[in-house]
Amino acid sequence: MPLIHTLTILICLAALFSYVNHRLLKLPITIGLMAVALVFSLVLLGLGKLGFGIEAETQRFIRAIDFNEALMHGMLGFLLFAGALHVKIDELLDLKWVIATLAVVGTILSSVLIGGLGYFLFELVGLPLPFLYCLLFGALISPTDPIAVMGILRKARLPKALELKIVGESLFNDGVGVVIFLVVLNLVPKATVSVMDVLVLFAEEALGGAALGLALGYVAYRMLRSVDNYQVEILITLALVMGSFGLADLLHTSGPIAVVVAGLLIGNQGRQWAMSATTREHLDNFWELLDELLNAVLFVLIGLEVLILSFQRPYLIAGLVAIPLVLTARWLSVVVQVKGFSLVREVSERTITILTWGGLRGGISVALALSLPVGPSRDALVTITYAVVVFSILVQGLTINRLLSWEGGKVGGSV
Repeated sequence: MPLIHTLTILICLAALFSYVNHRLLKLPITIGLMAVALVFSLVLLGLGKLGFGIEAETQRFIRAIDFNEALMHGMLGFLLFAGALHVKIDELLDLKWVIATLAVVGTILSSVLIGGLGYFLFELVGLPLPFLYCLLFGALISPTDPIAVMGILRKARLPKALELKIVGESLFNDGVGVVIFLVVLNLVPKATVSVMDVLVLFAEEALGGAALGLALGYVAYRMLRSVDNYQVEILITLALVMGSFGLADLLHTSGPIAVVVAGLLIGNQGRQWAMSATTREHLDNFWELLDELLNAVLFVLIGLEVLILSFQRPYLIAGLVAIPLVLTARWLSVVVQVKGFSLVREVSERTITILTWGGLRGGISVALALSLPVGPSRDALVTITYAVVVFSILVQGLTINRLLSWEGGKVGGSV
């Protein structure tokens, strides 16, 4: 199917599902879109069981869309840049060690916990998986999704410091999780693994991505300072996002980290010193609109992905087991770090609850699972990942505001 026809169908579905959600469900738009798309997919599956052929046609349409390519090399860069534009870097630097520890140490610890425990638990429920594939699952499911997190927190009333920790962590642990995933994936075909191999790959991806984002962001900043035309300046930011991701791919560094660093530079230094008030207004409106449109398409796609899952009983049981496993690993990784920070600064115990339950998983995890080499292990991990993501968005996403409103007045500004 031509690309324009694919986009047309997705935009039409997103518009229809948005309308249904707005008129009937009145859920937060991202959650509502995914819920309606999920129900739509289940109805199609039911019609297929009754002998209607529309299910098979829809499955062919979904399989023709490379979800991993569409998100990881298409939408993700724009979504991360739009989020990073509105993060105050001076406030971020005040919490740099907390955010860096949560994003790096927390993601690594969670990945190892999920991988190690999952290796034994999945075998107990009749789904033995290779250990490295369990580590891959830990790496792809550990990062909190910045797209889902920022969408929810926009409407939540939360102490500024705690909100910044959650948003800052989600922006960076996404890139860290992708790096860990790529490191483990590169080790799958190897007979032996050396610590040096891991360190080199991690440095190339993470540090290389940050350096690239800083360099390209500075070039874009200098260009923005030299003109005063919002059409040209918006085009420069678009080129920055696409160029950062494209060049990162060629240099084998982290595109997500490069885009986040570039977005922070443009959103702070660029906004203050290189843009007029008119440009800032148009730039914000443009990126906010693009963010909402891409979010709509992304969550419709997540809902439709259920049509191509393998519904084998061991996969479904393992998916149910993985939900408490992922939450427990997230809780343990947060507890270890928060208790460590409590030695040097005041910490609220309720912060652990909010960081744990607010760690939403989303499309990035699904995209990484779909990028695995074709085989039984991939089919299992895709289904397991989907189960965790659906629970995270629908259950955690729908209850996080209630939890935040209950905890908000009790949580101090520290941690």
